[in-house]
Amino acid sequence: MCSTKFKFSQFFVIILLLLSACHDQLESIAPIEDAITEEESSFNQFNFEELADMSDFTNLREGDFTGRFLIISRGQNLPNNLERSIQQAGGELVKTFPQIGIAVAVARAEDFLSQAKKINGIESITPDLILQYTKEPEISGEALVFDASLTRRGNTASAGAPFNYQDAFFDGVQWAPSSINGPAAWDAGFTGKGVRVAVIDGGFHSTHQDLAPNLDIASSISTVPGFNFNQDVGTFWHGTHVAGIVAAAGNGIVGIAPEATLIGVKALHGGSGALEWILEAILYSATPLTEGGAGADIINMSLGATIDYRNNWGDKGFRDFFKNLQKTYDRATRYAYQNGVTVIASAGNGGTNYDDAKEFFQLPAQNQHVLSISSTGPTGWVLGNDNFTQPAYYTDHGKSLVDFAAPGGTIGLFEVEGFDGICTLNGTNLELTRFCELFDMVISCNVNNNWAWAQGTSMSAPAAAGVAALIIQANKGKMSPAQVAARMRQSATDLGKSGQDEFYGHGFVNAAKAVGLN
Repeated sequence: MCSTKFKFSQFFVIILLLLSACHDQLESIAPIEDAITEEESSFNQFNFEELADMSDFTNLREGDFTGRFLIISRGQNLPNNLERSIQQAGGELVKTFPQIGIAVAVARAEDFLSQAKKINGIESITPDLILQYTKEPEISGEALVFDASLTRRGNTASAGAPFNYQDAFFDGVQWAPSSINGPAAWDAGFTGKGVRVAVIDGGFHSTHQDLAPNLDIASSISTVPGFNFNQDVGTFWHGTHVAGIVAAAGNGIVGIAPEATLIGVKALHGGSGALEWILEAILYSATPLTEGGAGADIINMSLGATIDYRNNWGDKGFRDFFKNLQKTYDRATRYAYQNGVTVIASAGNGGTNYDDAKEFFQLPAQNQHVLSISSTGPTGWVLGNDNFTQPAYYTDHGKSLVDFAAPGGTIGLFEVEGFDGICTLNGTNLELTRFCELFDMVISCNVNNNWAWAQGTSMSAPAAAGVAALIIQANKGKMSPAQVAARMRQSATDLGKSGQDEFYGHGFVNAAKAVGLN
């Protein structure tokens, strides 16, 4: 048995894994004043036939083969006697996803991959690799903290009553909810109550005072081996920040759907993950409670992979891998759609027009039945500018990619305009003095009961997911994904070019109009 750890440090020429960001031009995170830079991941080697058995699963890093293979059946059902066929090919079947015709196996012989490809009823088999979805940012300075005794401990209003968002400690610090008319929806009693939103991401700080009131602990899981859903590393937890944008309870900040039920589904650790983990997370989230799943109405995935597929098309190993990635995601997102689950994903932070750069494909934003969200943000809000719907300088765009736009924040004041002054913002309950551009980002929850600013389509996607939750609540909890998307199109503010355009898609989401308010 070979226990060598195979590492593809150069697996794609371009594969930008953007759960939060890959560079300072992309998504920035700052609990106080520093914009964070993140690195890109790129690979360019495709000889998968050299992979052998993996028995050491410790300390897997970016580019490492996980030791597991994803098996895709020719039809929607797995072949009969698959387990026996895998054994005869020199492997072991370790997991099955019969609802979409995909299984997971490990090799027990060096020629397993070539032998397994001969199994009747199998369309393809591909190795799974660890990929870096976000590099842990190095954050300096104090976090945003306040006395927990000052909080409301969650909303206590009766169903349909106005949500008292002005009790939030950071009232006056958040521009994003107002930019999409969230307060008008809350005033009318629309808060996402009764709607279940699964956030597929990294770890979730489950005791955070803005998440705990809405978090379904019993349904929250981790698909990352060896870790609980409320574990992660580093000083910025991406999943915690994303979840707060969807449904922070209004103690420190207010989420777009502040009474929606959150389901934390950890599929990444320290920003890294395997496709198997994300696949399992989607299927679990989309499976009804009565069948042992999370019973989500909405899935938010602030993650993605930008793949330069045309420039690598001459390499058969790459072609096979890319096709298998597409098929796997399509089967998973189609399963969610068929189960009545609306899937929302971030468009990406590469600043690329996908109508022109046709060599790129964004996973899962361009997969079947996925709503892809671009990002907007103001330039100098604290200086008096209210251009909240201006496309962020980093957002990926294109009519072939974007369905809707939502607030994701921007440090364009510094990155584009070159302005680096100090500003003071007077909120309802506190005064903050920071670099001016930080106030143009999105504030949300962070680890250790703190809050942080961040920018990116990772922040705009959960804002759109929050609007979808308000729509479902307004329609008494019974809406298909097609109906949710239609309502979002009907209610979105048409900006940019008339009709669908490259930056806003079908429009900038509008929470008030989405729930039927004028």
